[in-house]
Amino acid sequence: MSRNYKFHNPEDLYFISFAVVGWLDVFTRNEYKDLFLESLGYCQKNKGLEIHAWCIMTSHVHLVFRSINGQNPELLIGDLKYLQVNQ
Repeated sequence: MSRNYKFHNPEDLYFISFAVVGWLDVFTRNEYKDLFLESLGYCQKNKGLEIHAWCIMTSHVHLVFRSINGQNPELLIGDLKYLQVNQ
């Protein structure tokens, strides 16, 4: 099975789930949860991410979102993950 997300209509609402490498329980620490929330906020404000629902688990995240302003959903999620790693 492909690990790449498949977004057929950029303006649709999507559910995605992504995990920490090795399913490590990093989100039990507040600094990592806060970093993820900062990344979400940045993408909402600057990248066209519209969030409908989200849930941070200990080792993974669930997100229901939509891309606005003509933003490509694949690139949007890539930016979200890149921000988390490089902050």
